[in-house]
Amino acid sequence: QVQLVESGGGLVQPGGSLRLSCTASGKIFSIPVMGWYRQAPGKRRELVATLPSGGSPNYRDSVKGRFTISRDNAKNTVYLQMSSLKPEDTAVYYCNAVVLVGTPVPAPIDSWGQGTQVTVSS
Repeated sequence: QVQLVESGGGLVQPGGSLRLSCTASGKIFSIPVMGWYRQAPGKRRELVATLPSGGSPNYRDSVKGRFTISRDNAKNTVYLQMSSLKPEDTAVYYCNAVVLVGTPVPAPIDSWGQGTQVTVSS
């Protein structure tokens, strides 16, 4: 019912920048929350940043001041601007959205993208 498509990953040198994008499509009523998670090899998936519709962003401590999450609600799109990247930021980054679908009473669906690789290395 809902698809999340990510783009923008790649290889970047330490100190560099990348911008991730994620667009939701389908029979969407609204998207209360959109966010980004990441998973490094051998580690658990962890929250990077979330942004409620009309609310304030939430960041994990290690990315505060370096990453910025934003949304374009008209396009059902969430962005993650990553700056001052470090090797420890290397991971597969996943888009997540809590999406309300269906009528007459919309119900929430927890949706995930396929993931995009971010590698920070010299």
